[in-house]
Amino acid sequence: MIYSAEKIRNICLLGHSGSGKTSLAESMSFITGASDRLGNIADGNTISDYTSEEIKRKISISMSVLPIFHKDHKLNIMDTPGNFDFAGEIASALSVCDSAVLVCSARDGLSIGAERNYKLLSTKKKPRLIYISRANEENSDLKNTLSALQTAFGSSILPIVYPIINDNKTVTSFVDLVDMKAYDYNGEIPIPAELASEIEESRMTLMESAASSDESLLDKYLEAGELSAEDIKKGLATGVAECSITPVLCGDAVGGFGTKRLLSSLIDLMPNPLQAPPIEAVDDQGDSVAVSCDSNKPFCAYVFKTLSDQYGKFSFVKVMCGTLSAEASLCLTSSKSTEKLGRLYQMNGKKHDEVKQIVSGDIGAISKMEKLKTSSTLCDPKHIVKLPPIPFAQPCYSKAIQAKVRGQEEKITSGLTSLREEDPSFTIEHNTQTHQLVIAGAGDIHLDVLVNRLKIRNGVEAELVPARIAYCEKIKKAFNAHGRHKKQSGGSGQFGDVWIRFEPQDESDDLIFNEEVFGGSVPKNYFPAVEKGLRDSIKHGVLAGYPMLGLKATLYDGSYHPVDSNEMAFKTAAQIAYKEGIPNASPTILEPIGTLQVTIPDNYLGDVMGDLNKRRGRVLGMNPTADGDQILDAEVPMAEMSDYAIDLRSITQSRGFFTFQFVRYEEAPPAAQQKAIDAAKQCK
Repeated sequence: MIYSAEKIRNICLLGHSGSGKTSLAESMSFITGASDRLGNIADGNTISDYTSEEIKRKISISMSVLPIFHKDHKLNIMDTPGNFDFAGEIASALSVCDSAVLVCSARDGLSIGAERNYKLLSTKKKPRLIYISRANEENSDLKNTLSALQTAFGSSILPIVYPIINDNKTVTSFVDLVDMKAYDYNGEIPIPAELASEIEESRMTLMESAASSDESLLDKYLEAGELSAEDIKKGLATGVAECSITPVLCGDAVGGFGTKRLLSSLIDLMPNPLQAPPIEAVDDQGDSVAVSCDSNKPFCAYVFKTLSDQYGKFSFVKVMCGTLSAEASLCLTSSKSTEKLGRLYQMNGKKHDEVKQIVSGDIGAISKMEKLKTSSTLCDPKHIVKLPPIPFAQPCYSKAIQAKVRGQEEKITSGLTSLREEDPSFTIEHNTQTHQLVIAGAGDIHLDVLVNRLKIRNGVEAELVPARIAYCEKIKKAFNAHGRHKKQSGGSGQFGDVWIRFEPQDESDDLIFNEEVFGGSVPKNYFPAVEKGLRDSIKHGVLAGYPMLGLKATLYDGSYHPVDSNEMAFKTAAQIAYKEGIPNASPTILEPIGTLQVTIPDNYLGDVMGDLNKRRGRVLGMNPTADGDQILDAEVPMAEMSDYAIDLRSITQSRGFFTFQFVRYEEAPPAAQQKAIDAAKQCK
């Protein structure tokens, strides 16, 4: 069945790890008949968590799309991971969803994940609804959770159900304040008479909030003192779209309690793709254009996720405009090439059902198109546009990766390249100085999952080891050095003789080579050989073998033999001069320094600054943000940052995040120099 954009809802499930997102998605799928059994996380048989890693760890790692069909509507539910190491999956989902459900647990209260995701939704101005799960479990406290939400997020938090709570603080039933009907686990029940006044008070608050979002409804409410259920839904939908109202519901996903009420709210209150704000894109001439959902406009679709499995490669797309038909020929904006599409599918976890078309506002997948990448734009060849890439966070946790068995290095590189098509939130770098393959991601679990995926998919066992620091060396004073190479072994010999002045310089990290030879003591045709000998030499310093930076070498004298001198002899003589001169020119170790920008709640400022002092960091300044956080700018040696991502989470209870960029080299203190020398010895 084809659903028009008015009947589609693209909804992202967000929340802390363990809050109940996957169980909620499973409940919605089962209750609506999209699946024939109710899966369980403990049993490893849920629709959205189907990979071996997810089943083993019992957490979501990748985003899954589940199509839900309810009341003549299609809901594309995107179940995202709650673990912060997989925030890239959330970024992908937010790039195409029109609204979100923030899942909280009545047992755990207001979690850090809920705080962070609510801020993220506010920043992106995404309409949202809050669902409090596990309302019936032992040790749950829905009232306390609701109070914490209202304290943290303000007056926009609006319960649209009235929970009926027993002495154990668990929810036994609830009253739908919109339709004024009560439900328990078995179905509809009478509204408890003893709670009538409290329920009416809550409904009045709900009507006032709904009326305040629409001027015509406000006039109607002031005149009649009452709003119909349809009026309330209309007012709430307006407030949700404007992000001035955040409805709150509760339930038990495992038992299905409250799930149907949630589904109805998603249909009644959440915006459809036609109501989403336009996306700023650029056309073929580089001019800004607005792209909005419209079936009558030229075709445009966006790739927001790539998946590779035993069945092949799938590119998840959201159709922004027009209609996507199988076997169509469309323009891939990145290469401006026309590509013929493969088959089209509707994804449901790991299952995929072939479809003939995907309409404007809907989500589906294209199979076996190798040129399609995450963040690619597909469009009508006559109307080329390019949508902005997904804003993945900068990776902040790095490790070197190496094969456990020699000879499998190429398999690791090719395997990681393939994995990066699915997960662009991590990076791969071949460090030419340390001769290591370095991968960077969001945290230790992120990288561990990548290593396990390499083993499962590519059959290669790899291990993570600390990434070496790219130290350098530099001299601090000038020194004149003599290099003489003479070799005679019968027949023509070798002779080269040079005097070179070595000096420190700050003009360039690279070698600056000059010559001041007078009287032809060294013929000009040997100057390049001298420079070549020096350039080969500076690859290894004299203290620990690190590259030499900021060196100026001036060839000012020497001698030659008309028969025995050649380029090789002068190259060797220059290397001898380097080995003699550099140890006498006060060599020192330079360490890389980076700029650190940490965003943290104000109450963690002292602890974070104390930790930076232990890392030899220099705080440069602090700037408050609009939402009460502090942005702390500092410079820190890269050698002290290997575990910072893990430690910052511990210090700030995962509320802090940071970016870190290399800026320059500077002389390391004696203790750090000795550490660098010892590290170099271990690598030999």
